[in-house]
Amino acid sequence: MGLVLHPYRDSSAAVAQVAAWTGGRAVELVADRADVARLGLTGVVAVPAEELAGTCDGIIALGGDGTILGAMRLVSARPVPVLGVNLGHLGFLAEVEGRELDEALTAMAEERVTTEMRGCLVVRKGDWEWLAFNDAVLARVPGEGMVRATLSVGGRPYGHFRCDAVILATAMGSTAYNYAAGGPVVSPGVEGILVTPAAPMSGINRTIMLAPTESLRLSLTGGQPAMEFDGILGGRVGPGDEIEVSYRPDAGQLVRIEGSRAAARSRVKLSLLDLPFLPGELLELLPDEIRQKHEEEPIQP
Repeated sequence: MGLVLHPYRDSSAAVAQVAAWTGGRAVELVADRADVARLGLTGVVAVPAEELAGTCDGIIALGGDGTILGAMRLVSARPVPVLGVNLGHLGFLAEVEGRELDEALTAMAEERVTTEMRGCLVVRKGDWEWLAFNDAVLARVPGEGMVRATLSVGGRPYGHFRCDAVILATAMGSTAYNYAAGGPVVSPGVEGILVTPAAPMSGINRTIMLAPTESLRLSLTGGQPAMEFDGILGGRVGPGDEIEVSYRPDAGQLVRIEGSRAAARSRVKLSLLDLPFLPGELLELLPDEIRQKHEEEPIQP
């Protein structure tokens, strides 16, 4: 079992919890040697990232959404189940909160889990290739002009953009930058590519939803935008550059646990971004014992 850890937050307590649970069981815990050294971890075998990606039967991602996305990218060539454990803030993608870790491990051992396949975007520029499970973004850099690009779908001209950013998102990533830019929230069970402009000045000014079999090309005509993949800076592009984007199905697996409250919590977290929220919704974010106490007592409007 591989551990993928938040790149700078101290997750050693959660690692110790996993190590204690696996003690005496026929499970070997491995993690990237840099994380083991950084946190001084014990009970975890330090391995190169390539070995972590190529030999594990499953991954536990301890952190937030970025950590989970990083784990999915890590094993994309050989997708194994990834359990997301939220040690951060919102954690839309996480299946469990840190306080539920022991219960989640027990559910996995008792095979009370399923997995859901997720697709990703494959972004190519020349000989370079990047993967994005949430989104790939061409974002305006201050002082470098707006993002200007023409869009072709299936080799045919479609329209042009003049905006602060062009956001290419999966359905899973629809609640991220796409949502902040006014794009729709799409069920993660839907496959396809969302194309959303942020702060459009002219040209296409609404979200376009493309089928998973449709490839697209963005040809840069102005600006010097930065490229971001799942929030990670990937470089810069400029006029004359062409970006090819396609959809790869079944590129990752997320663990789902029977009886998990993850879906309900995610809906509440999403509603918190668009206050006001309904009375009682915040109870979903409380520990079980506190939530049950409040559920027994009617909430006064």
